[in-house]
Amino acid sequence: MLKLSLFTFSPVQENTYVLYNEHNKAIIIDPGCYFSAEQETLKNFIKNTQLSPERLLNTHCHLDHVFGNKWVHDTWALELYIHEGEKQMLELAPASGEKWGLPFDNYRGPLHFLAEGDTVTLGDDRLKVLLAPGHSPASICFYCKEQGFLIGGDVLFKESIGRTDLPGGDHETLLNSIRTQLFTLPNETVVYPGHGPSTTIGHEKRYNPFLNGSV
Repeated sequence: MLKLSLFTFSPVQENTYVLYNEHNKAIIIDPGCYFSAEQETLKNFIKNTQLSPERLLNTHCHLDHVFGNKWVHDTWALELYIHEGEKQMLELAPASGEKWGLPFDNYRGPLHFLAEGDTVTLGDDRLKVLLAPGHSPASICFYCKEQGFLIGGDVLFKESIGRTDLPGGDHETLLNSIRTQLFTLPNETVVYPGHGPSTTIGHEKRYNPFLNGSV
């Protein structure tokens, strides 16, 4: 069974997730640690919990979700897993960092591509890859059916949705992704987003003002 720990990093207040099992094997998703103190926070948690990181995943490659990719790679020798459609976003991230006054060293190591329907495994635990573009060209979510939760990136927030005014964004594509990929999940599914508090699929069907009529 997977345990989940959340860290909120960087001036953008991005949610970084560490998933780990009873054998202390771990997956790091969207490391947004920007400052050295944030890197130390994540490193100390992994050390003190005696975890062994095995995978580095990005839901998408906007700058706030990739700040810590290179540092994670350098620290634990992990190579990056993304959707192939996010490769251009990853390459553009440093320019976005300069534009927003948040320069950083980008990950330049090997890339491994995940596709819709793929399964990411950690021991006996499984995460299904859901393709949900709209906020970014090829955003993916990681769904754990057995435990009823979703790592959703910036697709769906509590009573909100991801912005679509960034490169590769499209409002109608995002709404369609939510309706066809996320709202088909059980209502009790917990959504852990890229920013802000968690929510559930059922709550968003009922209260999300961007998706009225999607129940």
